[in-house]
Amino acid sequence: MTMTPAEAEKILSANFAPWVRELGLAVESLGGDRATLRLPWSDRLAREGGALSGQALMAAADTATVIAVSAARGAFVPMTTVQQSTSFQRAVTGSDVLVTAVLTKLGRRMAFADVTMTAEPNGDLAAHASTVYALLG
Repeated sequence: MTMTPAEAEKILSANFAPWVRELGLAVESLGGDRATLRLPWSDRLAREGGALSGQALMAAADTATVIAVSAARGAFVPMTTVQQSTSFQRAVTGSDVLVTAVLTKLGRRMAFADVTMTAEPNGDLAAHASTVYALLG
């Protein structure tokens, strides 16, 4: 069964902490092994100098991975981050970021993903993350 963006949005609203929901993430698209979320620009997420904070990008990468795993499995299951490594490549100022998590391996108990974060509208790579999750359910 293919998960719809509306179903993924329900996962966002039902399973994440209030401060994560306040990032304003929106599901753009889903595939069998991937999810793309939009992190909208907000001055509230900017740090000194006006660039989007790394913490917001890392939280968005983490969240996109959960949605990708859920889409691949057809439903949300409890999971927890085991490892996340993020490399920041350019500052993002005044633009939304598309966050795409692609599963590289989905097992019964573990999931692995590569996450790209690109600034809109030009598609410049802002950051890259690799994530590992333990699937608890």
